[in-house]
Amino acid sequence: MSDRVLLGDEAVALAAIHAGITAAYAYPGTPSTEIMEFLRVEHERRGGPRAEWCTNEKTALENALGVAFVGGRAMVSMKHVGLNVAADPFMNAALVAPHGGLVVVVADDPGMHSSQNEQDTRYYGDFARVLTLEPSDQQEAYDMTREAFDLSERFRLPVLLRLVTRLAHARAIVRVREPRTPNAIRKSDSPNSWILLPANARRQWRALLERQPELVAYGEASAFNTLTPGSAAVPAVITTGIAKNYFLENVDDLPERPWHLHIGTYPVAPSLVARLLEAVPRALVLEDGYPFVERQLRGLAPSRYEILGRESGHLALDGELTPDTVRQALGLEVAPAVTVHDGPLPNRPPQLCAGCPHGDTYAALKQALAHFGDAAVTSDIGCYTLGALPPYGAIESCVCMGASVGMAKGAADAGYHPAVAVIGDSTFLHSGITGLIDAVAANANMTLLILDNETVGMTGGQPTMLPSSRLKDVVLGVGVPPERVHVLSAHPRQTAANAEILRGELAHDGLSVVILVRECIETARTHKQAGAKTIPVTAAP
Repeated sequence: MSDRVLLGDEAVALAAIHAGITAAYAYPGTPSTEIMEFLRVEHERRGGPRAEWCTNEKTALENALGVAFVGGRAMVSMKHVGLNVAADPFMNAALVAPHGGLVVVVADDPGMHSSQNEQDTRYYGDFARVLTLEPSDQQEAYDMTREAFDLSERFRLPVLLRLVTRLAHARAIVRVREPRTPNAIRKSDSPNSWILLPANARRQWRALLERQPELVAYGEASAFNTLTPGSAAVPAVITTGIAKNYFLENVDDLPERPWHLHIGTYPVAPSLVARLLEAVPRALVLEDGYPFVERQLRGLAPSRYEILGRESGHLALDGELTPDTVRQALGLEVAPAVTVHDGPLPNRPPQLCAGCPHGDTYAALKQALAHFGDAAVTSDIGCYTLGALPPYGAIESCVCMGASVGMAKGAADAGYHPAVAVIGDSTFLHSGITGLIDAVAANANMTLLILDNETVGMTGGQPTMLPSSRLKDVVLGVGVPPERVHVLSAHPRQTAANAEILRGELAHDGLSVVILVRECIETARTHKQAGAKTIPVTAAP
C-alpha cells in the first residue's frame, strides 16, 4: 500500500487502472472531466489502459460495452446530463451479461455550478435496476471503484458509481493498493445474452428481476453501509454519500448523539432501515441531490414513523448541502463566521476571455441581424453560451447538447425568419449532425453557425474529434448545397466582411451553414508554449 493525494475524480481513475481495466472512454463535462484527463496523462507517462475521448456519451458507453463484450474491464465517465445522452445503451446494458467488468461513473452537479439542471443519477440506477455505489470521500471513491468491477463481473451487470461536485473536485490522502492484472480477452460463454431480440430480452428481464434480492443482500452485508447506535430520544440521522461528512462535522455539537445510518449502496438495504426505525420513530435524511432515499423510506416505513428531509422543509429542495445547512437541519445554530467585507460586492458574471473568437463572431452576427426585424437565435452549450450576457446579448437559448439546430428548424417551420442556430464544433459533432440532417431533409429556412475554435473549450481544451478541415466535408456530406456553405475566419479584421456574408445567408430562402474558424486563444497560448503547431486529435488522419 501507498498514499496518494488525489481529487475524487483522480481516485476513481487510479482505482480503475489498479482494477485492471482494458480501456476507458468519456466525453468531457464538469465535474467528471478530470477522470479521463488523469487516465490520459497516466497512459502517456506509463502506457497501460487505453483512454479515449469520444464524440458523445452514447458512443463512449457503446465503446465500453464492446470491451466488456470480449471480456475486458471497461469504464465510461460523464457528467449527469451526459447520462441522458447515453440512456439508451445504459438501460439496455442491464439486460446483457458482461463477463468483463463494466462501470459507469457519473458526476452529478448539485447547485448547478456548471450545468443546466440538478439531476440525480441514483434514479437512473433504480430505473435500470442495477447496483449503484455512492462514495462519501476520496478513499471510498477509490475503494468503491475497485469493488465495482468485481461486482459487475459477479452479478454480470453494469455498476453505476455516483459522484457529486464537492467530492469530485476536492483532494484528500488516499491509500492505494497493488494493481490487479487485466482480464484475458475472450468472448462471452453466453453470446445470446447480447442479442436483445424480444424473446431473449424478455428472458433476461426476468433474470434481472430475479437477481434483485442478490443485490439487496450485497447491500445488507456491505461495509459501505453502516448503522451506529445512539440516543432514541432524538431523531435518527440517515446520510448518503458526501452528506456523511457534513453530519460528522456537526455531530459533536449535538446534546445527544443520534442513531446514524449511512447508505453507500443502492438498492437501499431494508433490514438496516428496519433496525433503525425499530429504535427511533423519527429520522432526518441528509442527501446531496434529490430526496431519493427520503421518498423511498416513506414507502418502507409505516405511517406512524416520521421521515424528515428536503420534502418536509427541513432542508431546501434545491442546491447542494453544506455543513451549515446540515447544521440547521439538525436544530443547531449556525456557526459563527468571519465577515470579510460589510459592503456589497460587485457582480462578476462569467464572460468570454478577452480576444475570444466567439466575441468577434457575435459582433458580425449582430451587424448582420441589424438588417432584419426580430430574429430567433438559438444556441447550444459551450463557451459561446456566454454570448447571452452583456456586452453581447446575441443568443436566446441554451437547453441541451445539439438543441440549437432543432430549435432553429422548429422556429423556421413555424414561419419565423430569420432563424439562426449557433453551435460549437465539438457540440456539432456530439449531437448537432442529426439535427442538421433534419434541416437538410426539410430544406429548412434557417442558417446554422458552427463556431469552430478547434477545441472543447468550456471543459479545459480537450481535442475536438475531427479537425476543422473536415467539418465542411461533414456538412456537404449530409446534403447542404455547396453554394450555401461558407468557411470564414473569426478574426476581428474580418468582422465587416463576415457580417456581409451572414446577411446574405440570412436573407436566403432555405438552409445555409457558415463555419467560423479561429483557434481558442487559451489553447493557442498553451500550444505556443509547448511548441505545438496543431491540436492533437484522436481521429485517424
